[in-house]
Amino acid sequence: MFATLMALGPVYLSGLTFAMLAIFFATRRLVNDRRIYDAGGVRANVMATNPLFAIPFFVSSGWDQMNNRLDKFYANLFRRFGTPSQPNVVEISFFGGTRFIMTREPEHVKTVLTSKFSSYGKGQQFHDAWHPFLGDSIFTTDGKLWSDSRALIRPMFLKDRIRDLEIFDTWAARLINKLPASGETVDICDLFYRMTLDVTTDYLLGASVNSLEDPKNDFAKAFNEVQRIQMLITILSPLNGLIPKYRYNRGIRILEEFMNPYIEATLRISPEELEKMSKNDKEFTFLHNIARFTRDRTVIRDQIMAVLIAGRDTTAATLSWTVYELSNYPHIVRKLRNVILNTVGSSRMPTYEDLKNMPYLTHTINEALRLYPAVPYNVRAALEDTSLPGLPGQPEIIVFKGDVVVYSALSMQRRPDIYPPTSEKFPDPQVFCPERWDHWTPKPWTYVPFNGGPRICVGQNFAMTEMAFCLVRLLQKYERIEYRGDWSKQFHKAEVVGCPGQGVPVALYEAQYGEVV
Repeated sequence: MFATLMALGPVYLSGLTFAMLAIFFATRRLVNDRRIYDAGGVRANVMATNPLFAIPFFVSSGWDQMNNRLDKFYANLFRRFGTPSQPNVVEISFFGGTRFIMTREPEHVKTVLTSKFSSYGKGQQFHDAWHPFLGDSIFTTDGKLWSDSRALIRPMFLKDRIRDLEIFDTWAARLINKLPASGETVDICDLFYRMTLDVTTDYLLGASVNSLEDPKNDFAKAFNEVQRIQMLITILSPLNGLIPKYRYNRGIRILEEFMNPYIEATLRISPEELEKMSKNDKEFTFLHNIARFTRDRTVIRDQIMAVLIAGRDTTAATLSWTVYELSNYPHIVRKLRNVILNTVGSSRMPTYEDLKNMPYLTHTINEALRLYPAVPYNVRAALEDTSLPGLPGQPEIIVFKGDVVVYSALSMQRRPDIYPPTSEKFPDPQVFCPERWDHWTPKPWTYVPFNGGPRICVGQNFAMTEMAFCLVRLLQKYERIEYRGDWSKQFHKAEVVGCPGQGVPVALYEAQYGEVV
């Protein structure tokens, strides 16, 4: 038989192969369609169910990610493939099996994060893709492993721990000392990333990488490189075996080489001594706390790596976007500075209560998070056969075990239809305006900068406190922020966290007497 097939020649063999593949994928599509029909639901809008049509989408998404256009790529999917009955959800599958369902529908976000929490998780595919970097940490696991990780981390982010603002004051002062003379240009985004890396390593390990002092720090460079490649691995999930990983693996080794001495030193402290330290020792760190509950080096390493990525990038990116927007609205800077000076004066260190008692400061940060949620894209996998709700009067979208739901807070929070009509009290939702929060509350699940449900960000209060503190210290000293460059040419750079792609080149003008203006 083999000889007979070979005798047909390459043209006939190619045609036969193509026909067999076409039959295979068509049959698989029909089988899945039947399963969905039997389950009483529907598919999302289909973009592709076979490699011939799916490969261009995956390649295009990878290309757009590398060229900082992923936000436009994602939004365009719904413009091209959305329908009146499903305007904000589409799906694609590579081999007709696992489906990737892309959504920006609030009810879908609610479903995967809370309504059907037990039916959705990170899943095996995500775990395997991220395991070299984050191991079995809070961000890559489900079930007991996840709940154990959360229990390890949560105690260090309780309010009583965060109320001690000394660590924020130390590093905010060092950042301000790195700023050039009044009126000179600086990329404050770069400084924010270096500062938050120092804050986070100091809080986690009790020792900083001193990124503010050393802009070419190997740790910081490795951290950025690993995240860049990790995002590409995630986006090109079906093709990630083709992605070169030498730099990725080398970067992870550099991160581990920095952490390991601190882990070893902590493990030399007895559990009894750690327990004693936890009661009142100001030198008690996140690392010490984890070592109270586990002596497993790998578990400790994984949790530190996870909190490191959450603690540095989300805070730095949000501070950067906030200053970027403030630089375009001098009247907001004046109003915010007046609030700060009336509350804490021009030099006093703010207390935790001070920060919480300045609603306009909170609204300013919330507005930045509305336009630029720190984690723009997130993923959940179906752990069992389940569904996503349809629009009112429409059938549910059936989701099979192993299917992947990708939801974008960035794309969802920029949908005009989730907001009230534009009015004097509610400016265009594309415009930065903290005042809108004075008399508006987002509809449930339309604003999720820290996720929600059982997996809501455990470090939310830490991040909000650090950002508020840093903005207070900056505006106590500086009365004006001027953007240096073309403000309108800024773009959203999506890696694991979304940051300003051009940095934030600004000039800060020091107030002469800290006066209220």
